[in-house]
Amino acid sequence: MRDALVGAAFQLFLERGYEETTVDDIVALAGVGRRSFFRYFPSKEDVVFPDHERCLADMTAFLSEEAGADDPVRRVCDAARLVLRMYAENPTFSVQRYRLTRKVPGLRAYELSVVWRYERALAEYLRGSSTGPRADTLRADVVAAAVVAAHNNALRSWLRSDGKGDAAKAVDHALGYVQNAFGSSPGEPTAEEPEDVVVVVSRRGAPLWRVVQEIESAFGRE
Repeated sequence: MRDALVGAAFQLFLERGYEETTVDDIVALAGVGRRSFFRYFPSKEDVVFPDHERCLADMTAFLSEEAGADDPVRRVCDAARLVLRMYAENPTFSVQRYRLTRKVPGLRAYELSVVWRYERALAEYLRGSSTGPRADTLRADVVAAAVVAAHNNALRSWLRSDGKGDAAKAVDHALGYVQNAFGSSPGEPTAEEPEDVVVVVSRRGAPLWRVVQEIESAFGRE
């Protein structure tokens, strides 16, 4: 029944628009009563995000399984991947929802509140993994925000491409930046330009401008 309500809701949202669709329209198409709808979804907004409560519960359980992880940053990055898996399970639905939330301001605000709950769960785990001073609370909040930002950047790029490409690879690459910056073990290497190493031999007592000139010459600069 829950899936039937979600299916009916999105069919009507696509046909009529979100604002023009009522709960009565949804239950009529699904062939159930209003009480059945509100048994599963507190509001019309909730039917647009039917899987986030389950995903948040899965994330919380995943984090609690390893409260004393050697690398808490890697652990929260792995937890964020659970959200990606939820989206990737049904790319068509995920893309439709993304397009819908871009059009409806109220749904964008609702989505932000959902994202904030994920971020709070990650931050609470990181704070619980720290035994340091209050500064570690700030670090936990910063790392959690970075994980969410990196994950969402890659996820939304995938959604904008209509679910094409390797979403997992894109998210791994994005989270690699966070692990490299904050983790105790390196994440996916980022593409960086190799550093130039130049050895310059100069006469003792040479003026500084001459040394600089020789260095610039070694780099091929005028």
